[in-house]
Amino acid sequence: MQLSNPAVPVQNLDAIFAALADPTRRAILSRLAAGDAGVNELAEPFEISQPAISKHLKVLERAGLIERAIDKQRRPARLKAKPMAAAVSWLEDFKEFWSSSFNQLDDLLETLKQADIKEPPNE
Repeated sequence: MQLSNPAVPVQNLDAIFAALADPTRRAILSRLAAGDAGVNELAEPFEISQPAISKHLKVLERAGLIERAIDKQRRPARLKAKPMAAAVSWLEDFKEFWSSSFNQLDDLLETLKQADIKEPPNE
């Protein structure tokens, strides 16, 4: 298999996938898709501490998936979706691979089915 885009223009693709691997971080990103939020707001639906949420935010920030502003005493987080586009682009190459593989499998199954129809039943 040859990837059509072997050099994804994002240097931290590993960090993006590592950040996305955790369900809590994915939930945080989903929440941030609705708008900016502070640590307290992000911690509400989870049964983990605010410091734990802060650690998750640092991972997301290092991966470039969020940015944090300073608003008085609050540090709201904001989603930065552009780095995810690089991950999606990288995955798209595999989507094409799997589609091609499934098409080949369909062809093989159809050939086998036709061969079974032409063969007389054994008595």
